Amino acid sequence: MINAFQVNEYLTTTGQVIPEQLKQAVQEGFKSVLNLRSPDELGFLPEEGQVAESLGLHYVNFPLKLEALDEALITQILTVLDQIPKPAVIHCAASIRSTAIALLSVAIEEGLTPEQTINLAKDLGYKFAHYACIDPQLKQFFSDYINKYSRVAINAA
Repeated sequence: MINAFQVNEYLTTTGQVIPEQLKQAVQEGFKSVLNLRSPDELGFLPEEGQVAESLGLHYVNFPLKLEALDEALITQILTVLDQIPKPAVIHCAASIRSTAIALLSVAIEEGLTPEQTINLAKDLGYKFAHYACIDPQLKQFFSDYINKYSRVAINAA
């Protein structure tokens, strides 16, 4: 997909999609779209779900607002992400939230540390990886979440 960031073979992230990108996603073999945008966000496309489903894509809109961010919300989104058919496109407005969610999913699945997760983002060429340092509380939240849940994954193995 144009302007997309491939996190792994199952997850690709991008900013707001347009119908042409959804058609391209189908042609490229994607099976699902997870939209993290809220209907009250500027630029939200209310018809996106109908377009995606008419193309045969599984579609879920699960709004993620940073001001409402908490552990339960992230766990719910990651559960939805785990359950939808893959490969999947995850999007938000500018691919920052969507890529953070995809990286959290990978970190937990692979038992990565927060540092390994940031390094993975940088190694993959994700240009916003350094933005996690802008808001120390947000960075701490994601680090705490990874530490809590990736340890569970490591101990379960």
